[in-house]
Amino acid sequence: MNHLKSITKIGFVLIIFFTNTLTSYGQYNKRKIKTVSGKPIEIANLDKRINQIMDSIQLPGLSIAIINDAKVVYHNTFGVVNIESKEPVTKQTIFEGASLSKPLFAYFVMKNVEQGKLDLDEAIYPYLESIFPPEVLDSATLTLYKMITPRIVLSHGTGIPNWPPKGTLPINFTPGTGYSYSGEAYQHLAAALGTKLGIGWGSELDSLFLDKVAYPLKMENSCYTWSEKCEKYKAKGHKKGIVNMKIYRDKKVGSGYSLKSEALDFAQFLIEMMEPKNLSQKWIDEMLKGHNHFDTDSNLFKETGQTGWGLGFAQKPTTNGLMHLHTGNNHDFQAYAMFVPDQKYGFVMFANSDNLYDFLLELEELIEKQF
Repeated sequence: MNHLKSITKIGFVLIIFFTNTLTSYGQYNKRKIKTVSGKPIEIANLDKRINQIMDSIQLPGLSIAIINDAKVVYHNTFGVVNIESKEPVTKQTIFEGASLSKPLFAYFVMKNVEQGKLDLDEAIYPYLESIFPPEVLDSATLTLYKMITPRIVLSHGTGIPNWPPKGTLPINFTPGTGYSYSGEAYQHLAAALGTKLGIGWGSELDSLFLDKVAYPLKMENSCYTWSEKCEKYKAKGHKKGIVNMKIYRDKKVGSGYSLKSEALDFAQFLIEMMEPKNLSQKWIDEMLKGHNHFDTDSNLFKETGQTGWGLGFAQKPTTNGLMHLHTGNNHDFQAYAMFVPDQKYGFVMFANSDNLYDFLLELEELIEKQF
């Protein structure tokens, strides 16, 4: 009799378990997120479409997050970290952020500005004078270089090309009077900041970034220099369907390119940009102001609708409000992030390949324009 009662009890527990499991699965299929315009999309349909597109274009791995009402309402990972080993991407997998390094570093700069350790309009040259090879800057170029400030760097107004040939440093217009996207200039700013703080721009500067930015924002998987976590969890890059087995163990903060991160971490940063808790609203507003405005005849204005640059993010007017955005491309890794403060909406994705933007174009058919 007791044996029969035990069997009956076990059966009852199993019925409850399977009922709850099926209910949870059903609830998952009915869960929805909103697009930037407020259109509802079922998460199960989003997952299905992502898998379909990844299969069709052979995108190896993906980390993606969506923000509604300044909260992460969707975060998922897909694919593999390496098409040869077939190891799956997980929520611990780390990607290269490429140029998404720049807006996050801009925020780090603003944190130092808020604390009185840096002035947005102070020339960076005095902190770099001792490390410049004399032959790099002729007298005319030096005069222009001395005009460059953190504000001008962060809004891409230095006149320095993106990555000029080694040993050269052309400045193509008077700083502050035009637009020239420049990763090189960001590197100079990182060196100036580290030098001014007396810690250089290696692991100590990265440690300061972790203390002042990453940990307060709960970005547990983000850093600029190589770490044990990177060694264990970083995905392999892919270019034209081939795995890049090279490992770049950055020892210096590459403020323009070396961020290691993933979608959930970066989404926390986007939320901070919309509802700040770690940096005062005054400095967030300064970042989101237009500082460098494009001429309506410029290629970027014509091709993408972008109207200029704040401090860290490009800007694009949309019917839903002003979009702040940034792309990232290290060739075998690509990334993209955007947010629209008026809607408290954000979108971010990281991939370990060179075809992420093909993926985005197809995904936009479901989730509306993100770029």
